[in-house]
Amino acid sequence: VTMVVVEDAAGRVVLGRRAIEPGRGLWCLPGGFVNDDEHPADAAIRECVEEIGVRVGSLGLLAVHHIPKRTAPSMVAIAYHGRLLAGDVPGAGPEMLEVAAFAPGLLPDLAFPSHVAALRDWRAATEGPPGDPGN
Repeated sequence: VTMVVVEDAAGRVVLGRRAIEPGRGLWCLPGGFVNDDEHPADAAIRECVEEIGVRVGSLGLLAVHHIPKRTAPSMVAIAYHGRLLAGDVPGAGPEMLEVAAFAPGLLPDLAFPSHVAALRDWRAATEGPPGDPGN
């Protein structure tokens, strides 16, 4: 699966509130399953179009996570970071009830632990090492 931390021009994170199970009504990053013969980065871009109605630019790899499952096969999640393209306005796709942008310190609870991990990875990548004078 893929997931994308989508950042807008103001540095806010774009999330969708799920219209489907699992996690109906909870917030999540755009993302989903990779199709057969589809590159994971292409799947990440496609999922952003399907779920939040926008293509993302500057797509970069954040991390790879194992998602253990008890009642289904475990998954590998590839987390990316992307930015909204200039002038694009996110909107809810069929799998989302709504879409909103949140300041990094004001994020709602998320539906999936892997999304929490991806946001932690994003913060670490954008904030730099502790004590870095550039931050």
